[in-house]
Amino acid sequence: MKKILMLTTGGTIASLQTEHGLVPGISGEDLVNFLPELKNMCEVDVLPLFTLDSTNIYYEHWLKIASSIKENYEKYDGFVICHGTDTMSYTASALSYLIQNSQKPIILTGSQKPINLEISDAKTNLLDSFTYACSDVSCGVTLVFNGNVILGTRARKSRTKSFDAFKSVDYPVIGIVKDGYVISYITNLSRETKFYDNLNPNVGLIKLIPGVSSEIFEFMLSHHDAVIIESFGVGGLPMYNDNKINEIIAHYTKEGKIIIMTTQVPNEGSDIATYKVGHYLKENANILEAYDMTTEAVVTKLMWILSLTKEIEKVKKLFYETISNDILFKKD
Repeated sequence: MKKILMLTTGGTIASLQTEHGLVPGISGEDLVNFLPELKNMCEVDVLPLFTLDSTNIYYEHWLKIASSIKENYEKYDGFVICHGTDTMSYTASALSYLIQNSQKPIILTGSQKPINLEISDAKTNLLDSFTYACSDVSCGVTLVFNGNVILGTRARKSRTKSFDAFKSVDYPVIGIVKDGYVISYITNLSRETKFYDNLNPNVGLIKLIPGVSSEIFEFMLSHHDAVIIESFGVGGLPMYNDNKINEIIAHYTKEGKIIIMTTQVPNEGSDIATYKVGHYLKENANILEAYDMTTEAVVTKLMWILSLTKEIEKVKKLFYETISNDILFKKD
């Protein structure tokens, strides 16, 4: 019988109704008690880390989760992380870079409704996660939700209330859990597991809107080591009459600031060379392109890379290196 460590962080799955709305308050042991089936499936230990709404989770919590798994890695066959849905895809991406090529399953799950309600997706998601954790084909960082097994670097929350809350962006689900069985579509090749213990949170993001002020670019680039720009369509920057945005971009990239161009369109990624408004950006060595990476993956991958180096050529090499199938359609 396999040994699984469940790490709890709060989230809707562990929330109680209060006069101020839902607040995490159900213990990890109580979560396990809602699933008597686990006694015949695996040995479960519980490690409480936080009791937070996932809106309040940020990079220090990702580091704590990763270090807790590292400390217990040799003691257990797999790990299940109970997490709120709002930032679960960010945590899944972050863990994909902090714990690379894990030969053991590291699974994030949660729910849209608390586990103590009569109608809830919590029990199913949690049981499916333990089922997948006990499977001999499971490995790496994944998100298990509504029966789908999604790669950690490809997960995104796409619905705010429905049980089918997450989708896999520009990559197929790697498996499903149905009626207590795991059907695996894609099996990751096992390589040497690598742990990292640092992130650089000095990463910013700008989402373009028509008429966006150049002052936003000035502020963000002056306060961050790297800035991600979610542009329109396949990508580009607006060329307004004063061309101030492009002047600011040129100034700060000469100073060594790094810019990642991506798209706010949900699927199919960026291709900034397609139009004039983006084509010229390819000539700037400090401007990289996300292609088919999710914004969540871009944010957390940059935090990981910048904790290792700020040299543009090394940043570029690491950014375009495919890790856990995070980027597949990059161009030269």
